[in-house]
Amino acid sequence: MIIMKKVELLAPAGSLEKLKFAYLYGADACYIGGRNYSLRANATNFSLEEIKEASNYAHELGKKLYVTVNIVFHNSDVEGLTSYLKTLADYKVDAIIVSDPFIIDIINRENIDLKVHISTQASTLNYETVLFWKSLGVSRVVLGRELSKNEIKDIIDKTGMEVETFIHGAMCSSYSGRCVLSNYFTNRDANRGGCAQICRWEFPLYDSSMKEIENKTKFTASSKDLMMIEVVKDMIEIGIVSLKVEGRMRSNYYVATVINTYRSLIDDYYDNKLTSEKLSYYKKVLEKVANREATIQFWDKVPTVSEQYYLGRNEASNQDFLGIVKSYDEDNNFVTITERNYFKKGDEVEVFGPNIETFSFTIPDIYDEDGNLLEAARHPEQIIKFKLNKRVYENDIIRVKIC
Repeated sequence: MIIMKKVELLAPAGSLEKLKFAYLYGADACYIGGRNYSLRANATNFSLEEIKEASNYAHELGKKLYVTVNIVFHNSDVEGLTSYLKTLADYKVDAIIVSDPFIIDIINRENIDLKVHISTQASTLNYETVLFWKSLGVSRVVLGRELSKNEIKDIIDKTGMEVETFIHGAMCSSYSGRCVLSNYFTNRDANRGGCAQICRWEFPLYDSSMKEIENKTKFTASSKDLMMIEVVKDMIEIGIVSLKVEGRMRSNYYVATVINTYRSLIDDYYDNKLTSEKLSYYKKVLEKVANREATIQFWDKVPTVSEQYYLGRNEASNQDFLGIVKSYDEDNNFVTITERNYFKKGDEVEVFGPNIETFSFTIPDIYDEDGNLLEAARHPEQIIKFKLNKRVYENDIIRVKIC
């Protein structure tokens, strides 16, 4: 086993607000995209000034910031790139994440002070390719999601390279990002940040005579999501240096919940406090935060029909996020929150945050910000108050109790 420092927990951030939530809830590093050259075109993404602010903010916390420059470049995309890379170096970002190898040439030729991580978009799946990237001066490779535990360990053992892998989030039905269905159906390029997720569309099926096959549900080619909560211990012990969560377009609640859960698990592992009961609880938290099923995928086998959605899926909207703490009055034991979803007196809920142990309680009498008694909290973004005898902090989150 390769002895390495504590594994990095790497979070997505589609905006400055999400970045701050990710760091607050336990991320060691965040990856972000600029307005150009980055996949996830539908994310808010960062202006240059925001990248500078994000880098300064991360380093003040003793954390890291990586910037994605990972589109597949066409001729029209190249203009301005060298200047952009030099600006990122000036802002002291900790690394850029790339898939197109010519960027490495630019960095070496122009002597730009930037570390390079190879994106999962490059579909690196074997140790010879990792050695190739290493020979070019790359400092880390984000492996393709389509590898097993034994294949990853073999790559680490034969290359000595820093390896990053995904632990949570959406999967691609093709090799990551290398799908042309979006281009074909919508003229939106998956490899330039515009994937329309055609694999999740519903299609009719036809027999050999082109007669439509009658069925209550339509056909999809969608993969279930990835969730590696049960094998994080193994991932650390084979020498993976960074565990990456997907989701730059996800909500603050999603990022806070997922990062907080993996942070707790990782810390429990290093403190020798990870029990089967804790692991079971963490898994339940993650299963409730998203509206799609999730599984281990390639880690221990080639995915089967059980890891895919072919004929129907349940994606009910998640309404467990009840509110976010604005303030706590220690003199009167009143908490003020911004409501997100409906709740009422008598509901069993819990609160979690970076500075507290998660605890549950029963909702008492509810008041609006003017002190009027309410039957229930019904209006998202409404300011709500109620009595709470345990200390909580700004940006702690209240959710439906995890059974």
